[in-house]
Amino acid sequence: MHEASKATPLIQLDSVCKYYPDGDVHALRDISLEIQAGESIAIVGPSGCGKSTLLNILGALDRPTSGEVLFRGKSIQGEDLNRLRSREIGFVFQSFYLLPNLTAIENVQLPMFEGDLPLAQRVETAERLLGLVGLKDRVNHLPNQLSIGQRQRVAIARAMANSPAIILADEPTGSLDSASGSEVMRLLLELNSQHQTTLVIVTHDLSLAEQTGRKLQMRDGALVADKNQTVQR
Repeated sequence: MHEASKATPLIQLDSVCKYYPDGDVHALRDISLEIQAGESIAIVGPSGCGKSTLLNILGALDRPTSGEVLFRGKSIQGEDLNRLRSREIGFVFQSFYLLPNLTAIENVQLPMFEGDLPLAQRVETAERLLGLVGLKDRVNHLPNQLSIGQRQRVAIARAMANSPAIILADEPTGSLDSASGSEVMRLLLELNSQHQTTLVIVTHDLSLAEQTGRKLQMRDGALVADKNQTVQR
């Protein structure tokens, strides 16, 4: 009998290293990794171990010093990374990065400006996404009129604006209290389970990491453990 063919990974890293010569820092050391579509993954480890650098490589925000990154089986070497990010990848950061002079609905529309959607469709999509994260009654509020937890939910809606294949979240609950952090994590996991959006989060909170289907442990720039988890949601 022949073994069933394995699905092409959404993202694959082959022997990826990242070296910063100015500081003589080996941020990533020989990382090989496959991420399948629909997975939920937490990256954990001590500060300075390379978690955020790995997330930047996965999100095509940075290129490796050596090794190869493939997206849907195709090397991204020589690809237009801006185009790849705008079409396939959503980002959620600890600091939100909302534009203060734009309302919630305007912030959510920002990634859509790269495409050719007409204004009415952009507005309709942004309203739907804000409703999805529980902010239907806050669409015209500026960031300073929202709580910190609500701002992060706007950031999640913005990350979903172009229906990305994957959401990368760097310490998405780091600035939130425990209740708001739990709510944000619930939203991210719902997007993963209900919409099959691949989810990768960097977190120091092991209780959050245990809620994902897979946990990657890093230390000194290396991937030292890769564990599948059974999660009850």
